[in-house]
Amino acid sequence: MSPAVSGDEETGIHCRLDELLAERGLTLTKLSELVGVSLVNLSVLKNDRARAIRFSTLRAICEVLDCEVGDLLVVDRA
Repeated sequence: MSPAVSGDEETGIHCRLDELLAERGLTLTKLSELVGVSLVNLSVLKNDRARAIRFSTLRAICEVLDCEVGDLLVVDRA
């Protein structure tokens, strides 16, 4: 079975972490502390470079930001 995404291929998924942080007046550093995920890993997610995300991480981010998964991750139809 071949991987769903290979090389530099785009996933078509956009992470709205920047917008959600701005709306809530939080920094990526503060979110990192609250969620218990490294700043580097959150930065990768924020910049749409993540290949995968653990459900536990996704849930923790959504709990801290008081949002749903669909508020954080959206399909980029552009």
